[in-house]
Amino acid sequence: MKRTILPGCLCALAFSVFAADTPAGFSQTNYQTHVTELASDAFEGRAPMSAGEEKTVQYLVAQLKAMGIQPGYFGDYVQKVPMAGIAASQDMQLTLGEQVFKPGLDFVSRTQQLAAKTQLLDSPVLFVGYGIDAPEFDWHDYRDLDVRGKTLLMLVNDPGYATQDEALFRGNAMTYYGRWTYKYEEAIRRGAAGVFIIHETGAAGYPWSVVESGATGTKFTLVDKDNNASELDAMGWIQTEATRRLFSSLGLDFDALKAAAAKPGFKALDLGIKANLLSKHWRQMGESRNVVGLIPGQKQADEYIVLSAHWDGFGKKVGVKGDSIFNAAVDNATGVAGVLELARMLTQSETPLSRSVLLAFFTAEETGLLGARAFAEKPPVATRQMVALLNIDSMNMTGKTDYVLQYGNGLQELEDWLAKAAGQQQRRIKLDANPQNGLFFRSDHFALAKHGVPGLLFMDLGDSDPDYIANRYHKPNDEVLPTWKYDGVEQDLNLIYNLVEKLANGSAWPAWKDGAEFKSVREADRANP
Repeated sequence: MKRTILPGCLCALAFSVFAADTPAGFSQTNYQTHVTELASDAFEGRAPMSAGEEKTVQYLVAQLKAMGIQPGYFGDYVQKVPMAGIAASQDMQLTLGEQVFKPGLDFVSRTQQLAAKTQLLDSPVLFVGYGIDAPEFDWHDYRDLDVRGKTLLMLVNDPGYATQDEALFRGNAMTYYGRWTYKYEEAIRRGAAGVFIIHETGAAGYPWSVVESGATGTKFTLVDKDNNASELDAMGWIQTEATRRLFSSLGLDFDALKAAAAKPGFKALDLGIKANLLSKHWRQMGESRNVVGLIPGQKQADEYIVLSAHWDGFGKKVGVKGDSIFNAAVDNATGVAGVLELARMLTQSETPLSRSVLLAFFTAEETGLLGARAFAEKPPVATRQMVALLNIDSMNMTGKTDYVLQYGNGLQELEDWLAKAAGQQQRRIKLDANPQNGLFFRSDHFALAKHGVPGLLFMDLGDSDPDYIANRYHKPNDEVLPTWKYDGVEQDLNLIYNLVEKLANGSAWPAWKDGAEFKSVREADRANP
């Protein structure tokens, strides 16, 4: 996109000067100013590849410079992230054998290829159970199976959730293998042409309406040197009732096959039919940016702690009655402000850190962790040099709590560090109340976890304010409120600061625990000279 200085961008410079005169402890004034500015209408909802992005990036870079923080991405403050926006025309129809399915009502489909159209043409259809190959759980749905050029039907989540058997995967708690993103990625690795995940509200964690709205608008994707030619021709979802209708027409019992798929040793089933789908696409090429700063360590400068937050929101929407700007105040101006305030506290500390700290502000989290993925794939330092990542994806704006939220359980030694830090504040650990929804795998730290880097997620999306999810989450009225309290923010930022300080002034390398999906990845990465 064309780089221009937008009117009003000098406000970032004006707001940066207060940082130099504030003591190292938490400053509500600093924090509140950042949130109010980033969530203002002037930033237009901070959508990637928009005027709001330009203003956001300039604001963040100005703040880092004002604090004396060095550029953190190969001598620059920004990492360029080539992206494309793709929207699928909704005049398509899917046929599976003799059954015809309607878009939106029965199925949704999109692609990440940069082609004007993609097509499933007489593609053989297989039911592959959960579509999982997980050596650490001894689960192999693809064993002895060639899926090249074929269309796969698969169940959402994983067998642990389906059976509620704590000895299978992680029981009710979703694993990485239960996420729809994994299922598409695994199918791509094996050369499949199309994937349709069978939607169930409980197993997915959201109703069909969320799937439908997410697939029918413009979706962003990263762009590779081959214009994403290796991506699926069709990546979609299909309604449970539509699947029942299909299986019944073939003389098959869907419920019986679903139950069988949750048992070890399930064999994929060739349905003996062909899939056909023609999909046409609108495409927009562009470029977004991550912002990266560096606080060099004094002794172990080549070992890094990463502090991150995503800066993006949903921007402005057409066709919305009344307020059309999605200000994204809680999610995630509060997190960005948190990282900026932690950066100031660290730079003004009387005791320099031994290890280095990378400050990463990621783009396009809301459209698939794209900025974090780009950072993980082309990091400024090797992932084996990253000790840990602490990611803030919304903060508690309702006041102090006697607990600290923890996402994921039994996965990594960082959980023990978190429990100790919480105890020092006379607080307890509170586990995610809905582990079946897999929130651990739905924020930016996950993109680095897939490369082996241990990471903690700090997020308060409605735990302390249930009204937020019901009425403001991803809506235009996610705005700064006069009722907000900042003592909970101070409490959490002090905890994160203490974690950073202990990690950065020590020699420990917190590891993944036995059975964690990323343990072998980390061990191989760390062993790489």
